[in-house]
Amino acid sequence: MPNLRISAPNVRSSVSVRELLPCPIGLVPLTGEVGLDNNISEKSLHRPQLALAGYTEFFTHYRVQLFGNTEFFYLKSLSRDGRLAAFRNICAFSVPCIVLANGHDIEPELVELAREHNVALLSTQVDTTRAISVLSEFLDDQFASQVNVHGSLVDVYGVGILFTGSSGIGKSEIALDLVERGHRLVADDIVVLTKKRERVLMGTGTSLVKHFMEIRGLGVIDVRQMFGIRAIRFQKRLEIIVELEIFDPSREYNRTGLDETTTTLLDIDVPTVRLPIIPGKNITVISETIALNYLLKTYGYNASKVFSERLIDEIERKRAAPGTTDDRHVTDFQADDE
Repeated sequence: MPNLRISAPNVRSSVSVRELLPCPIGLVPLTGEVGLDNNISEKSLHRPQLALAGYTEFFTHYRVQLFGNTEFFYLKSLSRDGRLAAFRNICAFSVPCIVLANGHDIEPELVELAREHNVALLSTQVDTTRAISVLSEFLDDQFASQVNVHGSLVDVYGVGILFTGSSGIGKSEIALDLVERGHRLVADDIVVLTKKRERVLMGTGTSLVKHFMEIRGLGVIDVRQMFGIRAIRFQKRLEIIVELEIFDPSREYNRTGLDETTTTLLDIDVPTVRLPIIPGKNITVISETIALNYLLKTYGYNASKVFSERLIDEIERKRAAPGTTDDRHVTDFQADDE
């Protein structure tokens, strides 16, 4: 495993209702500031249909409560006193908030009940299915595991490559050279990795550093201002780790590509390349090659395996028909003397 400098995993125990407001479904607080500082302690949503009907034994009141058409039309089917009683029963459990989907209007008396119990009412115009999908994705991100890694994350031909290694080995300089060649910087120095959907690691920078970069001997530069918006990305999936190290002649390095190495981050295995650094070695071009080779493997072509199979076939052919053979790729140059 590479010698990564990684922080301890961080998982949030709760988020405030106020932090839901940027969710891209246009949430509008109907109760003003009331309940916006309530804590949400679980990423799952709850449809309180049975609770509205009076059965609360397994009511997960600590989740975000979502009212869709079923809940609204059930409330409309009740008498005025029945509606107040059913809604009061929900609010009495100190739920963090209630999201009202489909832009349904709710009676002022019910809004006042929510205020009395310090429950935030949030309205959205989107339908129930989309509200559930987007809210679930948003909360999954808020409660996702995160780690901070020392390195540089660059989008190279659409492949997210994380350069790691000891301080001063040249991670930032390689990232800068890749940016100059048309690739895109995601983060430098501190990369925040977030686990998404069990098998995906998304990387971004910190709110402080953003796309600033320190170049030893030069100082701090702003990649976005210097190279333009085309030179940056705000986030990128991590797909390969390239560990940079000073060449050590006593160590074995992968020369065939048949032995694939991975690094486990947040229980996800990430393909890893250990790259020795020696004077004159063009790490930028090799990095581009690593990205292109990854894309070829993704689409089903593995050069190492193809060459290995050809080598085995050639050995078998020579074993079956020993003797002198012409091993040139082109056996007849004809009149081409160039």
